[in-house]
Amino acid sequence: MECSKTSNFPSDLEYQTGFGNHFSAEAIAGALPQGQNSPLICPFGLYAEQISGTSFTSPRKLNQRSWLYRIKPSVTHEPFRPRIPRHEKLVSEFNQSNSSATPTQLRWKPVEIPETPTDFVDGLYTICGAGSSYLRHGFAIHMYTANKSMENCAFCNADGDFLIVPQKGRLWITTECGRLQVCPGEIVILPQGFRFAVDLPDGPSRGYVAETFGTHLQLPDLGPIGANGLADPRDFLVPVAWYEDGSCPGYTIVQKYGGELFTAKQNFSPFNVVAWHGNYVPYKYDLSKFCPYNTVLMDHSDPSINTVLTAPTDKPGVALLDFVIFPPRWLVAEHTFRPPYYHRNCMSEFMGLIYGGYEAKADGFHPGGASLHSCMTPHGPDTKTYEATIALGNEAGPHRIADTMAFMFESCLIPRVCPWALESPFIDHDYYQCWIGLKSHFSGLSMNEDDRDLQNGKPIER
Repeated sequence: MECSKTSNFPSDLEYQTGFGNHFSAEAIAGALPQGQNSPLICPFGLYAEQISGTSFTSPRKLNQRSWLYRIKPSVTHEPFRPRIPRHEKLVSEFNQSNSSATPTQLRWKPVEIPETPTDFVDGLYTICGAGSSYLRHGFAIHMYTANKSMENCAFCNADGDFLIVPQKGRLWITTECGRLQVCPGEIVILPQGFRFAVDLPDGPSRGYVAETFGTHLQLPDLGPIGANGLADPRDFLVPVAWYEDGSCPGYTIVQKYGGELFTAKQNFSPFNVVAWHGNYVPYKYDLSKFCPYNTVLMDHSDPSINTVLTAPTDKPGVALLDFVIFPPRWLVAEHTFRPPYYHRNCMSEFMGLIYGGYEAKADGFHPGGASLHSCMTPHGPDTKTYEATIALGNEAGPHRIADTMAFMFESCLIPRVCPWALESPFIDHDYYQCWIGLKSHFSGLSMNEDDRDLQNGKPIER
């Protein structure tokens, strides 16, 4: 049997459900050992191999590991060597030699899909980040543009966890635990160390990737919200066991290690896991299942109310990385400026748009684009959004924001920006112009007629 091709990926897949559960899966009944993890001889002559996502002595509630029962162990490969040609646009240790600090508001237009054959690995490039994968603390934000499936190779990220947000084109992802189909509007988390391959059934593909060093993503605490709301654990999907056996001459493992790529050859597919059990697994989530919360009387809620997943730090309430979404929802607040407020934040905010528009930007922010507002950099609604909102006055009725999905990666660390991102032909050099038109409405001691009408709840006539 030869290694599987893209055409063999099924259109319908089974999944297990839950977040943080201890899962188990068998592609062949009876392949999981009973009563112990590493018997002298495993069923069907399989090898037992553990993958640890946390230290052995991490508290039990935080401990993550899985046992994989495979046809050949993953150690069966030739030595790793630096990948040639080098990938020049991946960073996992951010410093003055490879990235720059800037407090300027930045925005990028959607990057075009390359015309030359480019798979997920070659199409991945870093935008910004902070910290170091070597020190096990920090994050990186990447984007990808690709047009071909990975062939006879698999990718392994030894630096951290990937949170992938496809914006254009489905991803068929084969992992050691099984297979996942991920569509725009869904996300997938590929934990540190797992080997995976990305097929592109729709051809041209584009999306965003957040990478966390040293900390795994988890569901946020709900606090006074109660026991329900936001992302429901049962809506997270985990693959079932699937394997391939046979000869794969020249199969290549591409490993990201310290931001550099290394390759090793082997003669079999890494997706040879017949059974597995544990709580360290790849998983996906459909963002349309998110249950958002919002103000029902006055003022604009802080965006943290729509956190899907968070990678915490040791300081309570402070995130290494939050993944926040701005989904379809109703706006009903009275006597309130409903778009996001003007803001300077001790956190840094990277935003992307999967589809639709974003309520704070009337122009210029398109699906596939991105923006970065770093620590204490002012940001907020553009001039058109502000003026249109004020013109409605206090008589604006309930309004549904529909057909949109924007998101934010937010971090307590201050990102440094890669030179190719700052020099990109897709950077919007006129981004600042969207605020320059904001004029003074200050009336001093004497209110003008418009101000009195607005304070009295009357719409302004233009």
